Amino acid sequence: MTLTTPNSGITMLRVRRTSDSASIEWPTALLVAGVYSGWLFVSFMYGRWPLWVVAPLMAVLLTLHSSTQHEILHGHPTKWRSFNRFLGLIPLSLWLPYERYRQTHLVHHVDERLTDPLDDPESYYWTPEDWACLDPVCRTLVWMQTTLLGRMLIGPFWIIPRFWMAEFGRVLRNQGKARYIWTEHLLLCIPVVLWITLVCGMPLWLYVLVMVLPGMSILLVRSFAEHRARPNTRERIAIVENSRILGPLFLFNNLHAVHHEAPTIPWYGYNAYYRENRDRIVRENGGLVYNTYFDVARRFLLRPHDVPRHPMGRITGV
Repeated sequence: MTLTTPNSGITMLRVRRTSDSASIEWPTALLVAGVYSGWLFVSFMYGRWPLWVVAPLMAVLLTLHSSTQHEILHGHPTKWRSFNRFLGLIPLSLWLPYERYRQTHLVHHVDERLTDPLDDPESYYWTPEDWACLDPVCRTLVWMQTTLLGRMLIGPFWIIPRFWMAEFGRVLRNQGKARYIWTEHLLLCIPVVLWITLVCGMPLWLYVLVMVLPGMSILLVRSFAEHRARPNTRERIAIVENSRILGPLFLFNNLHAVHHEAPTIPWYGYNAYYRENRDRIVRENGGLVYNTYFDVARRFLLRPHDVPRHPMGRITGV
């Protein structure tokens, strides 16, 4: 996810729960409570448990927290948008304001513009013009991120600074209430930082380096092969089947074609929906199916998933 700002002025997609949805989706509500409780407990065990135990557990919890934020911004677990937003606001990973994530991700769900280098905020593709402007070092770093290993190792150090630089410009212009969003975010970071440093006695740099960034690297496994540039919209959206470890961690967003087709389905309904509609979904996405993330790694760990320049330059023919 590049989390850049689209330049085409696309109207924000509003995803609403269906009218017959339950007032509270209890599996998701319990998940939210479990994620925050788990984060508090494991972080508190820093200094009491070995770092090699605490760090990976925290990275996994931060990954699950990001997956939960994704679920929340799609209208879960209640029918009350303000309450849902409250549940997703806590910035455990520190670097990304929930409200900016919500804004950019809902633009990403304008499927007709998927993979477009300018209109899709989560596209990793470049226009020919922007690619020509890159210096050799940046081009090398971009090419390295077309492999899974490169995306995991370089991606966090590439994505976060570029996002912050873009957001700095938005704050200066106060574009899209950016000043309010970032003020709110920074204020919410204060209790997180105080808990980590004062209560848990953990250096902030250690939290970021061995917990936040590895958690982001795990998330980049999910997004690495989710989309490919194709003329047909549905053929741009991949599926990773039989993911029994990372699938639950990603709240079954590995079935990504399902998510784009029906984004208001709660995470615990994905598998049943996919089983009932698999033949049609696979036919419509052109067979862009992987058998677990080990299959993705086998194909692309050291080989490019695609070229950085968008093959069509821009998506045409909305």
